[in-house]
Amino acid sequence: MTHDNPPPADEPPGAQPSPGPGARPADADATRVVRAGLPAPEPYEPALPGPVFAAHYHLPGDVTAAPYDYGRDANPTWTRLEAALAELESPGVPAEAVAFASGMAAITAVLMALPGPTPTAEPADAPRPGHVVLPSDGYNLVPGGLRTLLEEHGTEVRAAPTAGDAQAELLDGARLLWLESPSNPGLDVCDIRRLAAAAHAAGALVAVDNTLPTPLGQRPLELGADLSVASGTKALTGHGDVLLGYAVTRDPALARRLRTWRKTAGAIPGPMEAWLAHRSLATLELRTARQAANALAVAEALRATPGVRDVRHPGLPSDPAHALAARQMRAGRYGCVVAFTLPDRAAAERFLGAARLVDEATSFGGVRSTAERRGRWGGDAVPEGFVRFSAGVEDSADLVADLREALAYALAR
Repeated sequence: MTHDNPPPADEPPGAQPSPGPGARPADADATRVVRAGLPAPEPYEPALPGPVFAAHYHLPGDVTAAPYDYGRDANPTWTRLEAALAELESPGVPAEAVAFASGMAAITAVLMALPGPTPTAEPADAPRPGHVVLPSDGYNLVPGGLRTLLEEHGTEVRAAPTAGDAQAELLDGARLLWLESPSNPGLDVCDIRRLAAAAHAAGALVAVDNTLPTPLGQRPLELGADLSVASGTKALTGHGDVLLGYAVTRDPALARRLRTWRKTAGAIPGPMEAWLAHRSLATLELRTARQAANALAVAEALRATPGVRDVRHPGLPSDPAHALAARQMRAGRYGCVVAFTLPDRAAAERFLGAARLVDEATSFGGVRSTAERRGRWGGDAVPEGFVRFSAGVEDSADLVADLREALAYALAR
């Protein structure tokens, strides 16, 4: 069998089925993540069928209604994952997900495919109205490399910090507003609902990078965004072994444009990666709950440690972003990342070298705690002693004790 339960011909792969009449109350997140995107049970078949490896499919006759025709267009393993992602990002409301090879592939597709150039029928020297608004403090490849790419292709880019909803001042004439909340690595928060309303009033689309919160911590589509975009490499899959990205929208036309970009650019996920991601969703609620609790415990311990400054975590009641985060994120689900600053580069490096339960690595969201001195990459406006810490699922007391010991060593010199 090449694939199971393909979507109806009029329903694109990745679409979330509409709730039937008389549907029972919606499941809680902990239940939804375990079953999202699974095919109907069949005797003697696995609950989650294995990955389908196919470059092409048997394709008789008219191809217009074929759910699968070529491996760059669609794959049954993607279909199941995309249905699950749509359900998690937009429970109860029909939505479509488009999976990509990485988070950056998803981000690039949204920023390059959706604003679009002016129609080619216009004179070559005609002005290109509209621009893209980015966060100046977001993931550094967005205001950095992607900004350059957009500008090289004729799109004007404007940028402002996340805090204080500063991007609102740049919306006049914008085509697309890109938000990242909480921001990476500084963990500032913006008012997604307010900015989405302002952007729509200005005629712009709104996309939100939801990587850090995951759909269990924040649902941008419910806050008015047109797209929720994320790197599935991080907490969504959570084991540090998969590169994946996705975008979810309730607008079928936007989903079609993203699929066309994916097909043309070839930014497709591998079936094994898609299958691993879907398998990992079953533990998403358990993992992110423990990670969020650990992150808050670490943030509280850091705040009580002399020599550690500028501790940021949206879950801290004292954090400048907490009140807003509490309104638009789910209680207790403020993410796994904590940011703090040590006196200098040497202190940060001593800390990272001394921590026994923390791997020095550049990603976040995994089951094993990681941290890095973020300034080593350049591109982020952070001090030399700035550390981005990602809480894993270790025992909270063990993790806090290890960090205190590493900090005592790092700050004693």
